[in-house]
Amino acid sequence: MNKVITISREYGAGGHTIGKRVAQELGIELYDKDIVRETVRASGYDTETVQQEEEEVSKTSSFLKSILSNSVYYPNMQDAIHDIQKAVILRYAHTGPCVILGRCADEILRSSGIPCLNVFIHAGDIHRAERLRQMTGVADPTELQRMMAKKDSLRRNYYNHYTNRQWGDSHNYHLTLDSGVLGDELCAQMIISAARGMQ
Repeated sequence: MNKVITISREYGAGGHTIGKRVAQELGIELYDKDIVRETVRASGYDTETVQQEEEEVSKTSSFLKSILSNSVYYPNMQDAIHDIQKAVILRYAHTGPCVILGRCADEILRSSGIPCLNVFIHAGDIHRAERLRQMTGVADPTELQRMMAKKDSLRRNYYNHYTNRQWGDSHNYHLTLDSGVLGDELCAQMIISAARGMQ
């Protein structure tokens, strides 16, 4: 298996857990928070800044782009962080097979001509809310729904902004899996089978 596997996911759908199982069984690296750490090291920004900027396309950034569109281009902080993360993701991919979570990795690798298996993990709200309740201790259904909607909106806006594609659109992925129906283990095994079987 010489493919890089990218996993995009809805919040609470278990993408990290599934990705970890895939990486362990295949004996390859899993990159998630490592990307944040490397971005912090390379950029000089602090961890909180990188985490805040990496998934949120701010109104200020859009405004600056609009007024600078006819003049010299000055990248804003978010663009700078995205470019550094892109370089980090490409470096990880060039080192060999691995699993990379989120951060537009599917489009970054596709546009760079690097062979990869692109996966999207989703699940129904009830399943995701229960997983998040167990993870966070938050029991209020309204608050859980708010958390899911906010995080998914940030991911969608970030992905759509930097890829010019639609986050979650099945046409952008080789495999889309419902972890609420299939369960984490079957999702992991299906990803492994797909990665091993891809030409």
